[in-house]
Amino acid sequence: MKQLIKLILNLFPRPLLQRLAGWGVPLLGLWYVGRGRECPLCGCRRRRFLPYGYVSPREDALCPRCLALERHRLLWLWLIRESDLGRGAMALPRLLHIAPEVALMRKFRKMYAREQERYVTADLESPLADMHFDVQQIPLQDESFDTVICNHILEHVADDRRALGELHRILRPGGWGVVLSPVDREREHTFEDDSITDERERTRLFGQYDHRRVYGRDYEQRLAEAGFEVYVIPYAENFTSAERKLYALTDEDLYIVRKPTKRD
Repeated sequence: MKQLIKLILNLFPRPLLQRLAGWGVPLLGLWYVGRGRECPLCGCRRRRFLPYGYVSPREDALCPRCLALERHRLLWLWLIRESDLGRGAMALPRLLHIAPEVALMRKFRKMYAREQERYVTADLESPLADMHFDVQQIPLQDESFDTVICNHILEHVADDRRALGELHRILRPGGWGVVLSPVDREREHTFEDDSITDERERTRLFGQYDHRRVYGRDYEQRLAEAGFEVYVIPYAENFTSAERKLYALTDEDLYIVRKPTKRD
């Protein structure tokens, strides 16, 4: 199964995969019928989740019903337990969701069913998104959103600092966001080299052919340099070992940002 998943991911372009995943992945998931795992987003129960990954597929990664990965499950648990999206805020925040993950987008669509205009999705090319633009040049007004979610995008863009500046610009003072990227905690400094164009060499060095950098422990500093307050949260530590196994959670840190108000 791991090799089949790897072949499919590397053989077909991302927009096509997004269109086919809704029926293809559930079919593959029939192989794992059972009750060893549970997805906190959709309630799906399986012996294990599907493997997933472009280079070295990870075991227990992909929910076959809603397509949530490990990081999506962990983030969703934080969102509904710790943020104003899940703690009964008087009004749902105006939310910009960039490169919307299918599992999260489905939950947000239901959450915002009565206030659809307050939830906006955007992507460079995804057929699932409301808007299409480059995150390095966002065609939206200053301070027009309360919350932004932008995950696993910065490692793809040419100028990640410019993209962060745009996220800071469109967020209102006091607004917050989730900005996750793959971070190699063994590295002190981010590694990037735009002179490397060979796809196989990019895969070897950056982990994926379309990645431009590998972030190190200075990722937090890079977020702060854009003007954000940064909160690094090892949220998986809030769960027992049995819960982490049940939900198949990652132990990666969550990076939560906040745009300071003028009074801060």
